[in-house]
Parts: sequence; C-alpha cells; structure tokens
Amino acid sequence: GALLALSKPPGLPVLGRPGELSLSALLPALRRCLDLPAELHVVKAPARECSGLVLLSACHRATEQLQRFFTTARRKGQFPTTYCAVTVGVPAEAEGEIRTGLRWQQQGDTAVVVPVLSPGRRSLARKEVKSTLTRYRVLGAAGGCALLQLQPRTAFPEQLPVHLTLLLCPALGDHEHSSRVGRVLGVPFLLPPEATPTRTQVLDEELLARLGLSPQQLRRLPLHLHLQQLMLP
Repeated sequence: GALLALSKPPGLPVLGRPGELSLSALLPALRRCLDLPAELHVVKAPARECSGLVLLSACHRATEQLQRFFTTARRKGQFPTTYCAVTVGVPAEAEGEIRTGLRWQQQGDTAVVVPVLSPGRRSLARKEVKSTLTRYRVLGAAGGCALLQLQPRTAFPEQLPVHLTLLLCPALGDHEHSSRVGRVLGVPFLLPPEATPTRTQVLDEELLARLGLSPQQLRRLPLHLHLQQLMLP
C-alpha cells in the first residue's frame, strides 16, 4: 500500500533545474491520478541518463527503512540493485568484478569522474577517492556487442559507465566516457581521461547500419543502461 514502482525513461532527471521536466515535478500529478492520501517520496531511482525502476513511497517511515536497508545491504557485501547494459565490445571474461577507486576531477569548466586504479590510504581516509566495486556477468553477445548484468556494491555517480570503460566495453549511447576507449587495428585500449574530451560515441558503419542510424542521429542515441531489479527486505 505504501510502495509504488514505475519505469523511468532515459533522460528524465529525478531533481530537475527550475522549469525543467523532472520526476519530482511529476509526483503531485501522479498522486492525484492514483488518488493517494499522502505525498510520494523517491526511495530509489536511476540517474538522469539511465532508464529503469523507480521506487516511490507514500510513507516517511517506509522510505527511511528502505533507504537504511539499501545502505546496510551494501555494507554487508550484498548486491541489492541489478542493472542491465548493452555494451560496444564483449568483455574478455564472461563474469568477474571491477574494483577501482573513483574521484571527481576538474577538466576545464566541468568536473568528471575518473578512475584511480591504486588509491592510497590517505586519499581514501580523506574521502578524496572512494573504493568502488561492481560485479558483472555476460548474458549474451552478438555482432561485437554484449548484454551485461551489472550489480554495484557501492554507490558513486557514474560508477557503472566508468567501470564499463575499464572493461574496454563502453555502454551503447555513452557520449561522456566512451572516448576513453581507443582502438588500433580493432584492438581496444584505455586512454587517460585527461587526453579524452567528451564527444559523441563513435560506432563503426556496420553497427550504425544495424541500428538504422545515421552519424548525425547518433548523438541522440540514449544510454543503454537500465535499472532492472531492486532487492527489498
């Protein structure tokens, strides 16, 4: 009775800028439409660029309990959230874990999330870098692309797209981090974030044809990262 789940399209932010369409701005109308007695709160939702499950609650106590549960589950080594991603490239191993430090780094006028492969104890203690972990499994592969199951044990902005670049398999529609994966004679390799400004993802002609897209349409291709499942107590 207190919980409501819905599916969010990619590109819709949870909290938008003034005058911008957002999930939070839609909640009063959703409450009226469903004739709910109390206002709705967001318990869990994917980032703006991602699609997938949004968990809402009409009870403050339920919201607090569920948010504590997600935090506690991660601390216990559990994986309460499951995403699916379509990637450009197939991981060398069918399943595994991605462990790395992540931090914000200023590049020009913008701040970007970059990996720190061997973070020091001091930077972790000062919370300049956060140690992150994602478990992955290849569910299928075809035509140089893969469908991956992703289970993050930690929560950091843009964790999953950055982790996918470390697998040398950026998510389809990732126009922010995919430029960090270069290719020489078809072999992928990792480029440093400082040398790779953000740009529209580059896809080969064969994949573009399979998607039915022109190079001009490619910039509108959404990020293929979907919050598929949430574990509840």
